[in-house]
Amino acid sequence: MNTITNRRSWLKQSALAAGGVMTGIAMVPDLFAKPAFGMTPVYNNLLFENYHVMMQDRENMKARLLANENPWGPSKKAVAAIAESAAKGNRYVYSSSKKMVDALVEKEGVTAEHILLSAGSTDILEKTAFALCMKGGNVISADPSYLSLVKTAQAIGATWKNIPLRSDYAHDLDAMEKAIDADTKLIYICNPNNPTGTPTPIESIKTFCKKVSSKVPVFIDEAYLELMENPGNQSATSLISEGYDVIVCRTFSKIHGMAGLRIGYMVAKPDRVKAIQKLVRTEMGISVTSLEGAMASLKDTEFQEYTRQHNKEGRDYVFAELKKAGMNPIPSQTNFILFPIQMPVKDLLGKMLEKGVGIRGYEIAGKPYGRVSMGTMDELKLFVKSMNSILS
Repeated sequence: MNTITNRRSWLKQSALAAGGVMTGIAMVPDLFAKPAFGMTPVYNNLLFENYHVMMQDRENMKARLLANENPWGPSKKAVAAIAESAAKGNRYVYSSSKKMVDALVEKEGVTAEHILLSAGSTDILEKTAFALCMKGGNVISADPSYLSLVKTAQAIGATWKNIPLRSDYAHDLDAMEKAIDADTKLIYICNPNNPTGTPTPIESIKTFCKKVSSKVPVFIDEAYLELMENPGNQSATSLISEGYDVIVCRTFSKIHGMAGLRIGYMVAKPDRVKAIQKLVRTEMGISVTSLEGAMASLKDTEFQEYTRQHNKEGRDYVFAELKKAGMNPIPSQTNFILFPIQMPVKDLLGKMLEKGVGIRGYEIAGKPYGRVSMGTMDELKLFVKSMNSILS
């Protein structure tokens, strides 16, 4: 691979452009220095534009690294179950959805009344916003973070209290607690966080939830949790069986490689589940093939471990190459890496697309960033080669 020219000079410029963000996991205090309150909440510190490549361009894409998809899935066992269950497509999903709930009851250690199935986790995020924010109020979340729930809440009249991440990229739980007021309807925590890829220690989250969930429900989005190293003890679901007002959301889109098959679920207190079920029947948006495929994938722990290991291999490779290039990426525990750039976001995305590589871009606190999802090693090598070519 060609070495980027003027690397040291570019590093200095990049550090300045990013507000001096990236040295290991250190971050200068003023990166998120804009006040969290008293401003228009939409895109205060996170200007998020839809940079998805249009479908007609997909044929020309050699490396699709823009959507945090699993390049190795679904598992062969899931595909076989999907094919076999297609013959049941003339029947509604009641039987399969019950079997799926039973499987999740065993997995999560709760009762069936604690489980709500959905067509992916986005479905749960949006419907939770509807269930809790129909009469307005406010939602508290980190900034930057994933905004699906927040944007839905805003669309129906709620406001957003955006709390800047800490200097180590963890959620500022103390500040989030202080932000609670009589109008707060929900606290949203994405762990690990998107788009930074960083976790907040689970023990800190549990302590936080035990303190505040008697005042306001806490929604914990664990979409990327299973891609972490040693994910088994990183979930907050145990709080639910202990009676705390916590909502945990999971998806089959990431480690299971079923993003296009749309299936996820929520674990929460029965009254939270019922609140959504009164509005909609979420299981009716899931196909029988997706349900049967998900159940097969749950049992395929070998495939899950394969994904976890190969994702880490790719993540370590990309992180090292970006560091070598002087780009100071944020250490990630997910299947994507966020890194500062020293050019307009759209320029980078356009130039990468010309080389057949699709990535995402953000402006955070007015600074430009790229985000690359993990793909196969060949795709990631093309990404690195393309970045070197653009920046040399």
